[in-house]
Amino acid sequence: MAAYRLFSALGSGGVPIEAAMTLIGLPYEIIEAPTWEGEVEQAKVAAVNPLKQIPALVTPEGETLTESAAILIWLADRYPQAKLGPAIDHPMRGQFLRWMTFIPASIYSLFWVRDEPSRLGGPDPEVQARIKAATADRIADCWAMMESQLAPLMDRHGGRYLLGDELGVLDLYVAVVSRWGPRRVRFYEAAPRMSEAVRRADADPRLAAFWAERFPFFDGWERLGQQG
Repeated sequence: MAAYRLFSALGSGGVPIEAAMTLIGLPYEIIEAPTWEGEVEQAKVAAVNPLKQIPALVTPEGETLTESAAILIWLADRYPQAKLGPAIDHPMRGQFLRWMTFIPASIYSLFWVRDEPSRLGGPDPEVQARIKAATADRIADCWAMMESQLAPLMDRHGGRYLLGDELGVLDLYVAVVSRWGPRRVRFYEAAPRMSEAVRRADADPRLAAFWAERFPFFDGWERLGQQG
C-alpha cells in the first residue's frame, strides 16, 4: 500500500490524525512543518494548502484533505474495521458529527487568536493579556458545555470512551486539543466525566510509543503542556 503524506508537527492538530493512522495501521510519512515558526515552514505546506496551515493530508491517490476534523471523520469512515467512529446508520452518528464539528468551530479556532493575540489586539501587551485570559475562559466554558451534554450520554451507555466502548477519533481529538492552553488541569475541572475517557486515550498501550514521540508526557505536563 502506498503511503499517506501528512504535513504535521509535534504537539499540533496533526497529532490526532497521526494517532488515528497508527491505530488503523496505515503507512504514512510525516512532513514536519511547524508553520508558526515562519515562512520557511509555511512554504512546505503552501503547495497543498494555500492557507499554509497544518494538518494537510495527501492520500495515496493524490487527493489533498485539510481541516483536522474532516480528515479524522474521513479516516474513520474509510477504515470502519478500526472502529474509530460510528457508522452512518449508528445511533451515535449524530452526536459524533455534532462534537467533531463543535471542537474546531468553538475551541480549535480560538488558537489562531491565542497564539498571536496581536492579530486582533494590536501591540498593547495589556490588551493581548486580556485576549489570552478571555479566550482561556471561553475554551473552559466550551469544554464545560460539552461535558454537560456528553456526561449524561456517557452515563447511559456506560462506555469507557466518549461515545461508547471503543477508542475513537473524537477521543483522540479531545485528548490533543485539551492539552493546549489553558492546559489539561483546567479541562479536568471543566469536564471531569470526559476526563475519564481522555485519560484512557492517554494510557492506551497501542499508542504508548506514539505519544512518547509525538506529544510526550513529562513531569508537570498537565499544567505546562506544549502549546500556549
